[in-house]
Amino acid sequence: MQERKRAQYLAGAGMLLTAVIWGFAFVVVKNSLDRIPPIYMLAFRFTIASLALALLYVKRLKNIDRTLLKEGAVLGFFLFLSYALQTIGCRYTTAGKNAFLTAVYVVLVPFFAWMLFHKKPGRRSLPAALLALLGIGLLSLKGDLTVNVGDLLTLLCGAGFALHIVFIDRYTAGSDPVLLTVLQLLFAALFSWLLAPLMDGGFPAQAFHPSIVGGMLYLGLFSTMLGFLLQNVGQKYLPSAPAALLLSTESLFGVLFSALLLHESMTGRMYLGCALIFSAVLLSQLGEERDF
Repeated sequence: MQERKRAQYLAGAGMLLTAVIWGFAFVVVKNSLDRIPPIYMLAFRFTIASLALALLYVKRLKNIDRTLLKEGAVLGFFLFLSYALQTIGCRYTTAGKNAFLTAVYVVLVPFFAWMLFHKKPGRRSLPAALLALLGIGLLSLKGDLTVNVGDLLTLLCGAGFALHIVFIDRYTAGSDPVLLTVLQLLFAALFSWLLAPLMDGGFPAQAFHPSIVGGMLYLGLFSTMLGFLLQNVGQKYLPSAPAALLLSTESLFGVLFSALLLHESMTGRMYLGCALIFSAVLLSQLGEERDF
């Protein structure tokens, strides 16, 4: 029992560290989009992350089987789709709003688990979803009640991340979380390289600019490789609800780093929207001990 508690505390600390790393990544992405198109950015970060992690755990690769390949492909697809929507969305909205709207995935997780695996959501899920919807309106709607395209893409990315978390919970119960991380990153890199020329055109000339190289190394090694390794391993020892709650604090760190480093400003209405979204996250997850 003591060992289990210790493992849960370490898993929780790893999740919180992941949230900090991901929060800073919003700043890196926003700064890098001026020089490199979004899908090529994903191709670089997923390639760096997958190759580095494969080298780190090269001895485990012999244990990959058909089931792991299938699971890795599913996770890699949702990972690529979510990050593509988020990265493109960041072009048209602020890094701070991008961070907070992404956090809506936490509220969506129990509903997707219900639809896909027939696990009834907790009693707080519906009021949390309504609270999040109100917060999204305050944060995103403009004076004429229209939504910025970047905000809409970010909301769709939140749905993708919710599906990603639901399937991670499903797969890590019976599979090696490290190998799942390697495979999902490899597949996400493959999807990125296949679609980058179609969506972004030719190879970006500024890809090897020093600032881009540094940014891609951060996104690849820290935000992607280390972040998803900590998430996949952590979710093996921590229930889904507290895991999602800890990961969702990336929105707070995203806004903090965006304000400090990008000097982004927000209106009082937008701050109220952020507060309502984060309250919805807390309401959805606190006290709920669901395992999908």
